[in-house]
Order: sequence, then structure tokens, then C-alpha cells
Amino acid sequence: MHSMESAKKHSPGNPFSLAGRTVLITGGTQGVGGAIARSIAEAGGDLVIHGLRDDSSARDTLSACRECGVGAELLIADLIPEPLSDSARHVAETLCREALRINPHIDSLVNNAGTYLDGDFLDTTSEIFYRTFQLNVAAGLFLTRALVASWLSSSIAGRIVFTGSINGLLSEAEHVCYDASKGAVAAMVRSLCAELAPRGIRVNAMAPGLVITPMTQIIEKEPAFRSWMEIHTPNRRVPNATVCGPPTVFLLSDAAEHIHGQTLYVDGGMSAWQQPSPPAQ
Repeated sequence: MHSMESAKKHSPGNPFSLAGRTVLITGGTQGVGGAIARSIAEAGGDLVIHGLRDDSSARDTLSACRECGVGAELLIADLIPEPLSDSARHVAETLCREALRINPHIDSLVNNAGTYLDGDFLDTTSEIFYRTFQLNVAAGLFLTRALVASWLSSSIAGRIVFTGSINGLLSEAEHVCYDASKGAVAAMVRSLCAELAPRGIRVNAMAPGLVITPMTQIIEKEPAFRSWMEIHTPNRRVPNATVCGPPTVFLLSDAAEHIHGQTLYVDGGMSAWQQPSPPAQ
């Protein structure tokens, strides 16, 4: 474990290394989470990888991480309570206890689990709203609360990264609940910074633009949509989720020791561009 005093001593000579650290990542079996898990393993960090299902994607990610020579274990759990109720805290605390049972040396957390359920705004239901906010906001908040309580009792200088989204900054139609939840993540990261930085715990977010994942299969199925999104991105790329891994490793590493409460946009410059150039005629 890494005490407040020894937090900088685990990776001498390489501030970007995660050797000696143990990371719990939620939603870490595929997509953005799977890419982050693999990058953490490549950087030398041990892992507890949470996922919803023990399926081929989960096993592939677990195997790829172990091939990097690190410890990696799989934790299967549903972070959306059924029925939906005020038991979000209970679900997160149960996950925290199980993760610490699997590996009691967890000193870093990636709150990545998320969902998109929106459609036409007039079709929005209470269930869509509450399920979106449960997974995208409440699960991360209460898991952070549970793990931070454990860290503070052991004087561990923890690191936390949330997966945000460019949708927390720029909005689009048929994304009202999702956009609101990702805006909440950005605000929560700032508030947690103010709360936890004085206690030696770093909190930041990595926010992707549009990347190719199982949730964004329209990119592969509709060439016109992909072309339109490339026009809206200054570097003209719609990349795979692998671009999300190294920035998350950076935010977890000693190299980011003075970065607190920030959202790092990994979006090819989309969030910096007021108006894209029109397509060539």
C-alpha cells in the first residue's frame, strides 16, 4: 500500500509508470473501459476489473492484462439496483467490499461504467432518467465514497479518474439524460477535488469525444455519419477506444501529481472548435 509519505516512491525514474499500484476499474471489460484496463496493465499496474458479465470480452481483456505480467482479477456485479430505489449506496459499498476482498491493496479507482439510453425527448421515462443517473453518476459517487473512507483510514494517497464525455460540455439531440449525467460528472469531479485534494487524494476525469466502441456501432454501419463526425473533428479522426487508455494512465500516474479537479478532453480538438468547416462541394 502507498502511504501519503511514500506515494512518490513506487516508480523511481519513471513518473508515468503504474508499477506498484492497484487499480479498480468499473465497466472495464470492453469499449473505453477495456482499453483503459489494457493501458493500465501495460504501464505496470495491477487490476481488479469490474464488469456486468463474465463473457468473451471480459475474458479477452483479463487475458490481455495478465499477458503484461501484472495481477488482474475479474469482478462481476450489476451497479444498477433492481428495483431502482435509494439503494445506490448499498450497491456501491458491496462492490467496494468485494473488490477489497479480491485485492486489499487497491489504491486507485477508475469510475468508467456508464450507459446511454436516450431517444426522442418526448419518449423519456422516469426509468431512463434514473437508470442513466444511477450508473453514470450515483455509482461512481458512492463507490468513491466507500473507497475513500477505506483509504483515509489507512493513510493511502489514492488517485481517482472518472470517465466523462464531450457530451458534458457540448450537447446533441436525443441525449438529454446522458448529457445531463456527464455534465454532473464534470461538476462532481471539481467538487470532489475541493473535498479530497487537501486529504492527499487526486480526482480528475478523462472525457472522450466520439470513439468506436460497442455503444457507437453506428459509426461502422453508416459511412455518411462517420464522414460527418470527421468533418466536426479538427484532426479528422474517429478513432478506436485505445486513444482513451494512455491519458487515463497519465492522470493516475505520478506525472500528474499537481493536476486536480480537471477534465481532460480526448476528442481530436472537437471541443475547441466553434464551427467546423463546411464539406467540400
